[in-house]
Amino acid sequence: MNHILDQAASGRRHAHRFDEGNPLAERNTRRAMVLTAVMMVVEIAGGWWFNSMAVLADGWHMSSHALALGLSVFAYAFARRHAHNERFAFGTWKVEILGGYTSAILLLGVAALMAFQSAERLMVPQQIHYDQAIAIAIVGLAVNLVCAWLLRDHHDHAGHGHDHHHAEVHAQAHDLNLRSAYIHVIADAATSVLAIVALFGGKLWGATWLDPIMGLVGAVLVTVWAWGLLRRSGAVLLDAEMDQPVVGEVREVIEEGGVPARITDLHVWRVGRGQYAVAVDIVTLSEADANHFRQALSIHEELVHLTIEVTRVGADQVRETRPLASSGAGRE
Repeated sequence: MNHILDQAASGRRHAHRFDEGNPLAERNTRRAMVLTAVMMVVEIAGGWWFNSMAVLADGWHMSSHALALGLSVFAYAFARRHAHNERFAFGTWKVEILGGYTSAILLLGVAALMAFQSAERLMVPQQIHYDQAIAIAIVGLAVNLVCAWLLRDHHDHAGHGHDHHHAEVHAQAHDLNLRSAYIHVIADAATSVLAIVALFGGKLWGATWLDPIMGLVGAVLVTVWAWGLLRRSGAVLLDAEMDQPVVGEVREVIEEGGVPARITDLHVWRVGRGQYAVAVDIVTLSEADANHFRQALSIHEELVHLTIEVTRVGADQVRETRPLASSGAGRE
């Protein structure tokens, strides 16, 4: 008897790995991290040596994205190494999100430091060696553009043939770890452009105040990026995504399908890039079982783990419960 049960159970066991990883992204992110770290040292040292707050701020900003890339690389490696560790009930994908959340917290500290140093330079101007600082800023911009090319998303949506899928579902299918690093590189490139503009303004028109002002602008950019990452990654870590379109899709399939059914309890949370787990309790007047609803939900490829409980009720039971519910409401 136990042998039969073991055989039946082995055929129904589910894997705990919902995300297959992204080897190309991991490799390119590592390359971008090395490039960024080298350029970060050059910009911070050059900005300090040549008294350019714009270059120094860009260096600090680049340090923030070097940190973000480093955390991304660590997340990729950790998730790959522990992909089959059964201690992780829903896989290791959220390690990437945890890395982004940690990076965001540290970035807020970097932004505060950038703002403080820029304000200090604004009140106490210092001589700037413009030619050298401009050269460093231009090299920094070139490095940012190379990193952006390395981190471009190769995700291909071909094969998603369901017209009912929302655009948000396709967006969520991207590698969030890679996407956040890419957006950060683009923001850093914008900061490099601001630094170049400030330095040329100071050199050609004597507008020395532009340099620290652009440093403040760079601090604002880092703050905005960090806050956005903090909110997005925090929502995933706290499973606060019941406002996602996929939740409405689950309700639509079950409550507007071919059988009379209502959802009494629903939980949806993310377990991978654009992949969700669902736990749902359903009451129905029909003979439909959990397999029926599982089959109905299978049209949504982003639902990769379903836990379904079905309670069948008769029309007489519904009529009996209504007076009790009304009576209870009246007593309250």
